[in-house]
Amino acid sequence: MYPAASRRLGEEGRVLLRVRVSAQGLPLSVDIRQSSGSPRLDEAARAAVERWRFVPAKQGTEAVESTVVVPLQFTLDS
Repeated sequence: MYPAASRRLGEEGRVLLRVRVSAQGLPLSVDIRQSSGSPRLDEAARAAVERWRFVPAKQGTEAVESTVVVPLQFTLDS
């Protein structure tokens, strides 16, 4: 998930994504709420979360559409 160019350039950062999740647990939309400062890291985070599956929110016993904020941290190991 870490972009090769970002790894070479030593880019690190935290991305906050706002994800609208369907009642089936699929991401309906993924928007950047707070950028890492690197477009490469932001896009890698968005692309990864678009492939995720979520446990849907419930209202009583019924699964419902909801919104969640997902933080992703990009850190290079030394």
